[in-house]
Amino acid sequence: MSQQKRVVFRSRWLPWLLLAPQALVIGVFFFWPAAQALLQSLQQQDAFGLSTEWVGLANFQNLIEDDSYLASFKTTAVFSLLVAVIGLAVSLLLATMANRVVRGAPVYKTLLIWPYAVAPAIAGVLWLFMFAPSIGVVAYGLQQMGINWNHLLNADHAMTLVVMAAIWKQISYNFLFFLAGLQSIPKSLLEAAAIDGAGPWRRFWTITFPLLSPTSFFLLVINVVYAFFDTFGIIDAATHGGPGKDTAILVYKVYYDGFKALDLGGSAAQSVVLMVIVITLTVLQFRFVEKKVQY
Repeated sequence: MSQQKRVVFRSRWLPWLLLAPQALVIGVFFFWPAAQALLQSLQQQDAFGLSTEWVGLANFQNLIEDDSYLASFKTTAVFSLLVAVIGLAVSLLLATMANRVVRGAPVYKTLLIWPYAVAPAIAGVLWLFMFAPSIGVVAYGLQQMGINWNHLLNADHAMTLVVMAAIWKQISYNFLFFLAGLQSIPKSLLEAAAIDGAGPWRRFWTITFPLLSPTSFFLLVINVVYAFFDTFGIIDAATHGGPGKDTAILVYKVYYDGFKALDLGGSAAQSVVLMVIVITLTVLQFRFVEKKVQY
C-alpha cells in the first residue's frame, strides 16, 4: 500500500499567508469590479457621474425592450460558434501536421506560435488592411475572382472578416495545447493499431482524438470565453461593430453604450448579463460536455 506525501504546516497562518497575494489579486480585479457593476446596474447616473438615482431593475427592463440589444445576442451566438468551432478544427489540423514533421519542425512550430504575440487590436488592423476594399491585397484578389468584397457595406463580409481575424489570433494558443497533447500520446498505441491494420484516419478517430478529449474540452471552454470577451479589440479596430450593428457583439455593445452613448447604468446592466451568460455557458459545458471526456 503506497503512502501519499502530505505537507504539514507548523503555523496555522502560513497557508493563508501564501494564499493572500492571489486572493488579493482576485478580489481587487474580479470580485470588486463585479460588485461595482452589479451595484451600478441598479442605478442611473448622468454622463459625468455627478448624480445617481436608484432605479432598481429598470435598466434590465430597458434591455429586454431594446431590439438592438436582443439582436446582439444572435450576433454574439453566431460569432462565438464560428470562432470556437472553426478555430479548434484548424488548430487541431495544424497541430497534427506539425507533429508529423521531422525536418525543420522547430521552424514550423515557431511560425505557428508567433500570431499569439500580436495584440487583438493589432490583429484587427492587420486584417482590416488586407481586406480594405480600396488598398487591400486580399480584397484586390477577390475582386479579380469576381467577388466584390466590401465589409463596410456588406454585413456578411464584415462578419467573415472579424471571424477570420479572431480565429487567426487564437490559433497559436490552441495549437500549443493540441501539439502538447499529441506528443503525450504513447506511440506504441498508434503502432499497435497500425499493425492491426487500422489506417491513419481510423487511428485518429479511435485513438488520437479520444485521448485528446481533455485538451479539447479545456480549449472549448477557453475559446468560448475568448470569443465573448477578448475579441473586443479585433471588432473595434476592424469594423467598429458595423456595418450598422451587424458585428456588435455583447462585449462591444457594453463599451459602446457606456463610453460613447454614456448610458452608464445600462452598460453596467449589460455587463452583468454578459457575466451571467458566460458563467452559465461554462457551467453547462462542465455539466454536460465533460461527461464525454475520457481522462
